[in-house]
Amino acid sequence: MADNGGSGTTGVVAVLVIFVIIVVAALFIFGGRLFGGNKKVDVNIQTPSAPTK
Repeated sequence: MADNGGSGTTGVVAVLVIFVIIVVAALFIFGGRLFGGNKKVDVNIQTPSAPTK
């Protein structure tokens, strides 16, 4: 027969792993709003002006 003593710990570990996965997913989804707001990158590209003589 299998020992049922460790089944409670396994359930707690499984719940904690699922909770950590949910927290990490939430950080990826809402992280831009919570940590730094707008993550736009301003790339200012201009054509070089002709040298004046």
